[in-house]
Amino acid sequence: MAATAVSEEGTKPTAAWGAVLSMALCVAMLIASEFMPVSLLTPMAEGLRATEGQTGQAISISGLFAVAASMVITTAAGTLNRKWVLVAMTAFMLVSLVLVAAAPNFAVLMLGRALLGICIGGFWALATAVIMRLVPESEVPRALAQMYGGQAIAAAFAAPVGSYLGGLFGWRAVFWALTPIVAVNLVWHVIALPSLPARQPQDFRTMFGLLKRPYFLRGLIASMLSWGSAFTMFTYLRPFLEQVTGADVTTLSILLLVLGCAGFVGTWGSGRFLHGSVAPLLKLPALLMGGCTIGLLLLGGSVAAVGLFLALWGAMNTAMSVIWMTWMSQNVDDAPEAAGSLMVAAIQASILLGAVVGGILLDGLSIFATFLGSVALAAIGIALIGNGKRLLKPE
Repeated sequence: MAATAVSEEGTKPTAAWGAVLSMALCVAMLIASEFMPVSLLTPMAEGLRATEGQTGQAISISGLFAVAASMVITTAAGTLNRKWVLVAMTAFMLVSLVLVAAAPNFAVLMLGRALLGICIGGFWALATAVIMRLVPESEVPRALAQMYGGQAIAAAFAAPVGSYLGGLFGWRAVFWALTPIVAVNLVWHVIALPSLPARQPQDFRTMFGLLKRPYFLRGLIASMLSWGSAFTMFTYLRPFLEQVTGADVTTLSILLLVLGCAGFVGTWGSGRFLHGSVAPLLKLPALLMGGCTIGLLLLGGSVAAVGLFLALWGAMNTAMSVIWMTWMSQNVDDAPEAAGSLMVAAIQASILLGAVVGGILLDGLSIFATFLGSVALAAIGIALIGNGKRLLKPE
């Protein structure tokens, strides 16, 4: 599994696919850990004596710390070998899962989620830059798609399996079940990842310099709107399916499985067909996922219609990550770590705000208001992106 990364002299690497697979498993565990409360929102709220809107903030707190971690990790890591930074982030995830599973109250739960946020921010800030060092440039979209295949795996199995097992054994057992898998992933990182010495020093001036590039700033805001729209809806999907669709635990698990399995299609398609300029594809996630949310609002009482819309939404959810990270790798290739930090901070901030605003709308108005908020964010994102050309690096 060991393979060489790009040398400092710029020689072409031998593609380290074992390391890419190790990162894909880490992605799967990160996604499963971060969004497991979505499928367990109701029982977690009951067990911790909190409202569903408050429990939804368990996602937002991890997002808050992910934003902070993503902004400082590339600077704080300094000259540390990036391999060991990724190993440390995975160790944080393991500790976080133990804290959440054993949480005696809401405060300890939030502490565990905060630690997970540090892992999320640190890992994602470095992930694309590391992938760019593990494989030749022409293989980057494929490697990104393979890494985000971990997202598809988590989306396919974590939510429905978590919902089902939570109904049988309780929500704490679901988080305990993740810990041995993360432990195995930690060992795999140590074995599979090649040495990744730090390159040029990163500091906040590099990030500010990127924000002065109009095309990058537009793309950053557009990506925030796309993810914000997606997770304003997704965070509170279970209450919608229970209240509007009338889904019981079995139907809920099946619908979440449909959504997740569709993610494999999105990952496969983005890795196979994403070539050349990504400009025409940048507005596709907000357009299709926003349209699916409208469909849910109109036909949410039909299980068959809901299944179709969730399948389309799930496929685009995984493709969205590959599309936007390919955009970053193609247009900010001179400072990938700094760009990665900003991208992750923007995405996590949008997830945080989506969870907060969605929870407020749910508790204060209704689940329909939450979904309408998601549609509004998608519409603004589509308008900003346009044909995508203003988000590309000038020739």
